[in-house]
Amino acid sequence: MRIAIAVDHGGFPLKDTVLETVRSLGHDPLDLGTDSSQSVDYPDFAAKLAHAIQEKQAERGILVCGSGVGACITANKFKGIYACVCHDTYSAAQGVNHDDMNVLCLGARVVGPDLAKELIRAFLSAEFSTEERHRRRVAKIHAIEAETLE
Repeated sequence: MRIAIAVDHGGFPLKDTVLETVRSLGHDPLDLGTDSSQSVDYPDFAAKLAHAIQEKQAERGILVCGSGVGACITANKFKGIYACVCHDTYSAAQGVNHDDMNVLCLGARVVGPDLAKELIRAFLSAEFSTEERHRRRVAKIHAIEAETLE
C-alpha cells in the first residue's frame, strides 16, 4: 500500500521513524516533507497529504505535528479524508476497523519513537470491517460529508 507521509517542524523528529516503520511493514511511503526542523505551517503539509489521498497517489496517510491536533483538524476539512489523532494502539486499529479512518495523526511531542512504531503497525495492519453496522454508520458519515463539504 502507498502511504503518504507529511510532517511539520514539530513532527520532524519522528519523520525518519515513520518512514522506516512504513517501509519495514512492506509499504511504500510517499514523503511529502518537511525536510528540516525549521518552522513551517502544519496546514500546508496536511493539505499536501489530503490532496495526495484524494488524487489516489496514496491509499492512506500519516500526518505528524507537535500534538497531532492541528494537522488532524486541517486534514478533516478535505472531502474523503477521515483523520484521527491516536496515541494508543486500540484507537489506531479501531479507527480503521469501525470508522474507515484513512489518516493517522500523531503528536511527536506526545509519543516517542517506540510508541509511534506500534501505532503505525496497528493502523496499517487494520482493515475496514465488513459488518453491516459499521458500513451503515460510515455511510451516514459520508452522507453528512456530502451535505456539508464542497
